[in-house]
Amino acid sequence: MSQSFYVTTPIYYVNDVPHIGHAYTTIAADVLARFYRLRGRRVFFLTGLDEHGQKVQQAAAKANIDPQTHCDRLMPAFKNLWEKLNISQDAFIRTTDKSHQAIVQRCLQALYDKDLIYQAEYTGWYCTFDERFWTEKDVENGQCPDCRRPVEQVSERNYFFRMSQYRQALIDHIKAHPAFIRPESRRNEVLGFLQKPLEDLSISRPKSRLSWGVELPFDRDCVTYVWFDALVNYLSALEYLAPQPEGPHFWPASLHLVGKDILTTHAVYWSTMLMGMERPLPESIFAHGWWTVEGEKMSKSRGNVVDPNAMVEQFGVDAFRYFLLREVPFGQDGDFSHAAFESRYNAELANDLGNLVSRSLTMLGNFANARVPAMDPKSQTDLDRELAQAASNLFEALDTHLRHLEFNRALETIWGLVQLANQYIDKTAPWTLAKDSAQESRLQTVLFHLAEVLRFLTLAVAPFMPHTAEAMRTRLGLTVTFHQPLLTTFPTWGDHRYTGETTKGTSLFPKNLPKPSTTQTTEPSAAFTTTSEKSVKEQKAQSNPSDGGATSSTAELIGIDEFMKVQLKVAKILQAERVPKSDKLLKLQVDVGTEHRQIVAGIGKKYAPEELLGRTIVVVANLKPAKLMGIESQGMVLAAGDKDVVSLLFLPDDALPGTKVK
Repeated sequence: MSQSFYVTTPIYYVNDVPHIGHAYTTIAADVLARFYRLRGRRVFFLTGLDEHGQKVQQAAAKANIDPQTHCDRLMPAFKNLWEKLNISQDAFIRTTDKSHQAIVQRCLQALYDKDLIYQAEYTGWYCTFDERFWTEKDVENGQCPDCRRPVEQVSERNYFFRMSQYRQALIDHIKAHPAFIRPESRRNEVLGFLQKPLEDLSISRPKSRLSWGVELPFDRDCVTYVWFDALVNYLSALEYLAPQPEGPHFWPASLHLVGKDILTTHAVYWSTMLMGMERPLPESIFAHGWWTVEGEKMSKSRGNVVDPNAMVEQFGVDAFRYFLLREVPFGQDGDFSHAAFESRYNAELANDLGNLVSRSLTMLGNFANARVPAMDPKSQTDLDRELAQAASNLFEALDTHLRHLEFNRALETIWGLVQLANQYIDKTAPWTLAKDSAQESRLQTVLFHLAEVLRFLTLAVAPFMPHTAEAMRTRLGLTVTFHQPLLTTFPTWGDHRYTGETTKGTSLFPKNLPKPSTTQTTEPSAAFTTTSEKSVKEQKAQSNPSDGGATSSTAELIGIDEFMKVQLKVAKILQAERVPKSDKLLKLQVDVGTEHRQIVAGIGKKYAPEELLGRTIVVVANLKPAKLMGIESQGMVLAAGDKDVVSLLFLPDDALPGTKVK
């Protein structure tokens, strides 16, 4: 494996408004760059803007400003978004950079000197929006086959690159290097495209029609076509933006990430240009799919373009990064659904990871004075060994998945460990161990294992969710930084010496999702056996005075119609805390599938808040809201007990929140 890793995004067109597609490609590149830096490789991560072309020239003229000023005004939208998305690019290139333009001219002159560029008359159908010529057979009803805008017939004398002479060489290269174009479906598309005759590539425009571009070094009356200018950025950046003198040694690029709409441009145009310049081809070009929104194509006219800035403001940058890479396999088309986003946020980020961190750090604080205790090997069990083995296998799996750009599978693997750790807590029940002094050694071993699994998860999520990883690192008291090559060798379970103090901190993923309307809330109560003051009085009024207040057997009987009005649902406890000035009441935040609710329950004498986190229970979901000690309660939990609560009704973890209990 090479010690260098050079990853690029396309250079985005400056006239575009940054949207989910731009964010998707750039976040994917960022995850790879961060992971391979941790692996100890020399990384160069390049992104930037394509700032030449007819659309820029026309937009600037319409705004009555020069094209450079127009580009300078638009550029910050991308740079600011990359900062907001926590993108760790090593360089941001602009095709208006003087150094870039000089290198483009040098490449053009070299190809011209080798007779690989010639001049000829050309007549074709031209699409201004795509800045591309089409043949007669391509045009449908006078419209561009790509953007469906009107085309115009243009006749002019242009310069052409002899792309056709590299057709067979490119076919041979693709067949000899299976990883050159990925995924395989895209590789097959390019091979299919190359089965047809490959025409030479028009690479110039006369200044009389387009002046905003890089001037041809051998003809001052022409500028180079935008694609020849733009694609050279992958080479030019290494000469003046990469660390010197090793910058040029990053070539060939390890990975070009592109959208599927510009695959031909990269796989064919760029590859043949490199062949003409006698430069090695990139190791891999990966074309990912497009995003739709709620099943429809993104469109400004439809008003359904997902704004990454707004998503970050509402849900946080790490939640947005997580969703994009978790929702669909990289390479396939994906659909952005707000319901799907909120579901993953609640279930996987808030409930799974957020609860694991909160529960673990709470118990370290309560039972170990906010210090990670030493493990007693004699008290280890199969549960401990299972957790340790799963964590030890994690990074080998991540390395494999990221090498194949399987971001969703990498995150699935991480979350498998998250869920196993939550189950480990439920099965070991540290809160119970803490009540028995004879179990002190066992308790310390369990808490040590919780700290270790958090350490492994902190490293694992760092490339995907850097802010979250930093928060976990700080709260766990780790002194390492993510600028270090922490994964040169994969971590070993138990090889870290904890010296810092742990802190619980605030919720990693707070419930800042849109709140449900008040008409959807239901009435709370402490537990099924503890109700609001009003309902207690009503029960007493219905009791039989002659038997000392015990309810008569006939009063307890209800009809099936009355019973069917009671809605029992599965719920998962997300947060739990004591109600001030009460030793009996706990305030619970629960997930009931369609929404989150607050329930006040009289179970505080039986349960400590930390031992309830993540547990699956049953609630009465259609009671009117009530207040207990001034705190609104929106439901009732089911518990066993006559005078005092003996036990909550717990369900297995595979019972999904919102499921009806019959």
